[in-house]
Amino acid sequence: MITAVHALIYSEDAEATRTFLRDVLQWPSVEDPSSGAGWLIFRTGPGELGVHPTVGMWEGLEYSHPPGHRIALMCDDLSVTMGELAGRGAAFTGGPEDMGFGVGVMLQLPGAEDILLYEPRHPTAYGL
Repeated sequence: MITAVHALIYSEDAEATRTFLRDVLQWPSVEDPSSGAGWLIFRTGPGELGVHPTVGMWEGLEYSHPPGHRIALMCDDLSVTMGELAGRGAAFTGGPEDMGFGVGVMLQLPGAEDILLYEPRHPTAYGL
């Protein structure tokens, strides 16, 4: 049976991205020497998977989004988490915004696209 989900981040500077995940997010990792020195695979902690439609209506507004995959990081208290991460060198694109499903901000990831960091208002499944 399925044992885990393996997410991928494609980075223009994989070393910088891995360093950020290791040092700023403080995620534990294992090294895969068969892929080259410094190739880290990170434990991300509990997770959950949502499936969103590509078109629909939300709060009276139509939306459309191309099919694809996204990574979002969840936290219990966005302002506290932002402060802790900023203290370890993290930067954010813009400020916290009410996104309906929660309050979120875009976390800058060196060498890669920003990742959504949010405090959910929706029921969570990661503790099941």
